[in-house]
Amino acid sequence: MVGTRTESKSSNVRAIEYDADTSRLTVEFHSGGRYAYDGVTADDHAAFVKAPSHGKHFHAHIKGKYSTSKLN
Repeated sequence: MVGTRTESKSSNVRAIEYDADTSRLTVEFHSGGRYAYDGVTADDHAAFVKAPSHGKHFHAHIKGKYSTSKLN
């Protein structure tokens, strides 16, 4: 994956990765799970990274809104 990785201070989200070429957002959780979300726009990714709470933003704007696959 070519893109950006943002470490999170969230109690739920460990890291956010985004590949603008494929519009794929990868979210890594402290529980150890990694999930890919396809079709995420650059604006949606930017809003996620800038959100005061990554966990709350994820549940309100990402989870259940994009095609998802578990990576591990």
